[in-house]
Amino acid sequence: MHGLINRAIQCFLADTYGRARWIAVTHLADLGFADFEAMMIYPPELTQRVLDAACRELDKSRDELLEDIGTYLASHPQAEAVRRLLRFGGVTFVDFLHSLDDLPERARLAVSDLTLPALELAEHRPGRYTLTVAAEQEGFGPVLLGVLRAMADDYGALVYTELRRAGRARDEIEITLFESAYAEGRRFVLGDRTG
Repeated sequence: MHGLINRAIQCFLADTYGRARWIAVTHLADLGFADFEAMMIYPPELTQRVLDAACRELDKSRDELLEDIGTYLASHPQAEAVRRLLRFGGVTFVDFLHSLDDLPERARLAVSDLTLPALELAEHRPGRYTLTVAAEQEGFGPVLLGVLRAMADDYGALVYTELRRAGRARDEIEITLFESAYAEGRRFVLGDRTG
């Protein structure tokens, strides 16, 4: 697993629950170190151990934890670079949804060896979509669910989302857009680094 993914888990836990809770997770996972290196590659089972330990430490289900990580990635000030990458998808939430098919390639432009799940958006009718998430590793569906919910808030859209399992490491997220301009979204300027 790419170190950026592991580092994102670490930053989420430390920023949300404090460094002491993160250290407790590293002990539960028997990591033998306290900090992931963003540009290293780690065995996938190490990531699974960290997630299992975090679930035990926080008394959360795996899906709850992963969804919270997705929300963090799209909304926390420490993860502003991820939000900016997502916002490059378009001016409206609908534009953003239609740009998701290209997200893995956009991410690879920034980090060439980062592999994200394949994303495919199907529009059934205006306001009704299904986002299919297919990955080598399980868990990306709940992360994307958190990202979608946070980005809907970011754009000011009123959206209902629901996650369905569609097979091993394959999830479908049903998206219903009720109103694209429900509330004022967060400020975003293409050339602005402060968000």
